[in-house]
Amino acid sequence: MRINKLFASMLLVGAAFSGNGWAETFKPFKVTDIQVEGLQRVALGAALLNLPVKVGDTVDELKLQQAIKSLYASGNFENIQVSRDGDVLVVQVRERPTISAITFDGNKDIKEEQLKQSLDDSGVKVGESLDRTMLSDIEKALQDFYYGVGKYGAKVHAQVINLPRNRVELKFKFTEGMAAEIRQINFVGNKHFSDEELANLLELKDFVAWWNLFGERRYQKQKLQADLETLKTFYHNHGYIRFDVTSTQVSMTPDRKGLYITINVNEGEQYKVKAVNLTGDLMGREDVLKTILPLKAGEQYNGADVTFTEEMYSKFLGRFGYAYPEVKTMPEIDDANKEVTLNININPGKRVYVRSINFTGNNVTADEVMRRELRQMEGAWLNSALVEQSKTRLNRLGYFETVDTETEKVAGTDDLVDVLFKVKEQPSGSFNAGIGYGTASGLSLQFGISQSNFLGTGNQAGITLNTNKYSKSINLSYTDPYFTKDGISLGGSVFWSAFDANSAYLERYKNDSYGVMTSLGFPINETNRINAGVGYRHNTISDASDYEQAVRFYNIYRNTDAVNSDLSFDNFEISLGWSRSTLDRGTFPTDGSSQRLSGRMTVPGSDLKFFKTDFETNFYFPLNRSHSFVFLTRARLAYGNGYGKYNDNDQILPFWENYYTGGSSYLRGFKSNSVGPRAFYMYRDSANCSPDPSGDGCSLPGDVNSIYVRSSRSIGGNALATASMELIVPTPFLDEAYSNSVRTSFFVDAGNVWDTEFNYDAYRTLPAEEFAKLADYSDPGRIRSSWGLNLQWLSPMGPMVFSLAWPIKKFDDDDTEIFSFNIGKTF
Repeated sequence: MRINKLFASMLLVGAAFSGNGWAETFKPFKVTDIQVEGLQRVALGAALLNLPVKVGDTVDELKLQQAIKSLYASGNFENIQVSRDGDVLVVQVRERPTISAITFDGNKDIKEEQLKQSLDDSGVKVGESLDRTMLSDIEKALQDFYYGVGKYGAKVHAQVINLPRNRVELKFKFTEGMAAEIRQINFVGNKHFSDEELANLLELKDFVAWWNLFGERRYQKQKLQADLETLKTFYHNHGYIRFDVTSTQVSMTPDRKGLYITINVNEGEQYKVKAVNLTGDLMGREDVLKTILPLKAGEQYNGADVTFTEEMYSKFLGRFGYAYPEVKTMPEIDDANKEVTLNININPGKRVYVRSINFTGNNVTADEVMRRELRQMEGAWLNSALVEQSKTRLNRLGYFETVDTETEKVAGTDDLVDVLFKVKEQPSGSFNAGIGYGTASGLSLQFGISQSNFLGTGNQAGITLNTNKYSKSINLSYTDPYFTKDGISLGGSVFWSAFDANSAYLERYKNDSYGVMTSLGFPINETNRINAGVGYRHNTISDASDYEQAVRFYNIYRNTDAVNSDLSFDNFEISLGWSRSTLDRGTFPTDGSSQRLSGRMTVPGSDLKFFKTDFETNFYFPLNRSHSFVFLTRARLAYGNGYGKYNDNDQILPFWENYYTGGSSYLRGFKSNSVGPRAFYMYRDSANCSPDPSGDGCSLPGDVNSIYVRSSRSIGGNALATASMELIVPTPFLDEAYSNSVRTSFFVDAGNVWDTEFNYDAYRTLPAEEFAKLADYSDPGRIRSSWGLNLQWLSPMGPMVFSLAWPIKKFDDDDTEIFSFNIGKTF
């Protein structure tokens, strides 16, 4: 006969068995066999393996208690009963059910991914067995999360739905409710700083202005902890080294919809730095370390300066191969004199060498292209400055959205590391194509593609084709930035174009041109480079209208025997340029500066003798450590003119070489290329009267009827000056992950284009009403300005620029536009 004795209850009562009848009736016995009943998923061998009783063992009450504990500890069973049938030990089990599915209902504040991760960390996931005893703890933890974000009415219920074959579906139902808002934040104990000053430091707010679309008064426990650390840092940075938050209270209003937060502080007194001592292994560089030490005795204590000093010394040691230095500051506080002695202990550790340098994420760009930008070498000691410089050079290429570095210790050694550069590639070119038909342009076809990382080689290649009613052109270009191992670049281009200005509703002329250019670039150092080039260009100018500025040029070069003949020019050109860049990135930089000075001129023996110079500069000033706010200033100066004489006339800059501005690059708010001198015409009674080549005009008899007609079209000038200021800000409603591909800024632009060769006084002989219509196009003071908002997007089709701009200062003949758009522009 089987005698059932439920030894599972022993886990609860333990030694209490000695005080009842069970102690007298139960006698130890020798186990001749073990039977396990109720197994489904768990194998018999696995169950017996967790049972500390074997056949042949003599079991007593304590032994059976241990056996039951061991089986429960295996995590496979939710109910265990032990009985004796003669000398056979019978173990009856009910296995924990297997979780077949986990579902969520009603959760809005917590994403399903977060919930699943939290459950995984607790061992609750599909395919695993369910421990019902954990459900109440999980419910409480989730409910505590809602309490932590101010939702004190939230409820979480875990429902177990039984399925066939000992399976269950685990369903969590959420009732989130409304979040309690912060009604008031109070500070107690603050004397040196007002409640308002301290409240402005906090991320939690008890008041949000109506115009603040992103602010909220919602309470979050994690934010409160972060705010308390912010307060501590603030006080330490102002010398209050003994500052402490003694307590915080969060109390709820009776309706459970509002919260009062009270922060009790003990400010203490301000402390000064009594002395700064350097201890530890100074590697014989004590004088250098003291020279660069920013902390000075007698100054007010500042926690931020202490942290900065530790980081600075760590970076300094990193330049000499000490990759893992320990720099710790141990303050000695003199409360009586309100002074603190800072003992900075330096332990450089062991010098570390680089075993190998590896790259990940470069699916297009070849390793060789990246490796030639490195300044940290394999086999040399690890130099943090060179690693950072290598990172900067990779960023300047413009091929990558992000570049990150890691150093990994080589297993089994304490002086070797591998350096890993992780990159995220971005579009490194632009593309445009289209087909259309219009009454002005007729059938038009456009195709253009430029690639600064052609086939991942790091070489630059481009082709542009354009044909419509007024223009046809083709341009092929190619540049190898590492033509030699020393970084000398070689580039060239071939081009042809035919342009009919009249068909484009510009002042009438035709310009057919073709040519070839080649250039070499020479690196001077890490930031400076010189470029030199030579080229040939042919221009044929025909069918030009007789507006004054063009007539001035034509009177120098036209054939007096055939005044209506075409003008052809063969010019050989040389160019020289200097560039400098300390920018942290090639695309969307946030720190550093860049300058570019270039000059181009035709050499003696060319049909035209002229030169052009152009200078551009950009400065980026980050306003915070994350570089999310950046102040940008940029400027451009350009000037061109003729040199030498032709038939005793001073040569001038050809009108098709003029500078233009306006549009999405500079002077936003004004139509593209619209700023500057306008074409105008003179009609005189005397057919022989026309401006002489010097530009002094002609003498007009008093009875001559002269009429001035001004065009609405800009013809550019030989001098240009523009300047811009921009405040780069985080893009609203956009995830931080896209900060390297989208940029938003507020700007102010100013500038002008003028003609230094224009002789305004030569036209004073015009009738007063006619002369009043003429502007002084030689005046550099006719400055335009504008302000607005700019959005740049590095799209898969190439860079795109959107601008909203409004003129601040303009002139009557200016063409303005509020919205402008550009695709394929290089930043």
